[in-house]
Amino acid sequence: MTRIVLVGAGSVEFTRNLLGDILSFEALRDAEIVLHDIDPDRLRTAERMAAWTAGATPSIRGSLDRRDALSGADFVINTIQVGGARATKVDFDVPGRYGLRYTINDTINVGGVLRGLRTIPVVLGIARDIGDVAPDALFLNYTNPMGMLVRAVDEGTGFPTVGLCHSVYWTVDRLAGYLGLPPAEVDALSAGVNHLAWLMRLEHRGRDLYPELRAFVDAGRVPDDDLVRADLFRRFGIYPTESSEHHAEYNPWFIPKGQVESFHVPIGEYLSRVANNLDEFEDTKRRLDDGEPFEIERSGEYAAVIVNAMVTGVPTRIVANVMNHVGPLIANLAADACVEVPALVDGLGVHPTAVGPLPPQCAAYTRPAVDCQELTVTALFEEDRDLVYHAVLTDPIVQARLTLDEAWRMTDELIAAEGEWLPAWLGGTAPDWHP
Repeated sequence: MTRIVLVGAGSVEFTRNLLGDILSFEALRDAEIVLHDIDPDRLRTAERMAAWTAGATPSIRGSLDRRDALSGADFVINTIQVGGARATKVDFDVPGRYGLRYTINDTINVGGVLRGLRTIPVVLGIARDIGDVAPDALFLNYTNPMGMLVRAVDEGTGFPTVGLCHSVYWTVDRLAGYLGLPPAEVDALSAGVNHLAWLMRLEHRGRDLYPELRAFVDAGRVPDDDLVRADLFRRFGIYPTESSEHHAEYNPWFIPKGQVESFHVPIGEYLSRVANNLDEFEDTKRRLDDGEPFEIERSGEYAAVIVNAMVTGVPTRIVANVMNHVGPLIANLAADACVEVPALVDGLGVHPTAVGPLPPQCAAYTRPAVDCQELTVTALFEEDRDLVYHAVLTDPIVQARLTLDEAWRMTDELIAAEGEWLPAWLGGTAPDWHP
């Protein structure tokens, strides 16, 4: 029996969608599913939701004890968010006092650095526990900042880890819609780093779709919520795989230059998502209490696809976040970077594909994200506060708006405000950190 463990299962909407994906595969309908969360209320709600979603077929149980939950796992899927909504609000509020505005702020910006500092120690603890009680398991990570976490687990434990994100999948789906094509018939080859990858090829039955996409963009047909990404495509010649709201904060050309309104940049978008998630959690509990039905649809996430391919041996293609040193997979990014590339999955595991170099303009745009990975992870492993400031300085919004003194003061304020989730060497009170 395949044993699948969901860590951070208290994110009940994601848990419901993931279970819907898992149970859509015949080979996984008798899987043993274990839910783990540190919040008893959320865990209990997740258990009830899982039981409603799954019916009577699979074995489902919850555990507040992480090592108990992980014991004997074949697959571990990580969706935790250290600090939750409170920490996310600090990530926006403190920079906001310095005049900095963000949309998502969870990957390469200052919020990504702080999220990495508070999350990496916990994820390393999860990986070490897996190594102890489920040494043959595959660790599948959805938590952000993706690149930092996969890199930290590799450097800190060497445990096999694959980072998963849906951005390439949904980009291809959206571009297929622009061109009036069924998404399943569109082939794409992407490469880069998480939230900063590029569609190196886009084809329909062997036909290059880039001329048609260029014509669509040049005709002004792109919806308002994709204008940033379309403008980058015009300038760079390659379509980015991540959303416009992300790319608006990954460079200094939109938010700091007064182009928020003209490019329809949704400032504070992630705060709205967090608020909606809290509302959805309360609504989920109410609907479970009232016996109301839920709609179950496949979400397109890769975790269930990977598990099914490895259990059945039937190959499939995905996009994976893995370490570049296994190739190198991307020739002109650092060997110790976590990169996002195509991968084949079969009964023997996940096999990343080497894609060669990125176009030079794309590599130049992407390298600061690798620098942010390196500085944040190294800051933690070497317990070096100076490197935290240096990581914050890679943020293009910080570069565009703050003096060095202001950047230092803002970082100090963030560290002080988030102390309950940070390790002791930063003056924090979070437990159990050791590099």
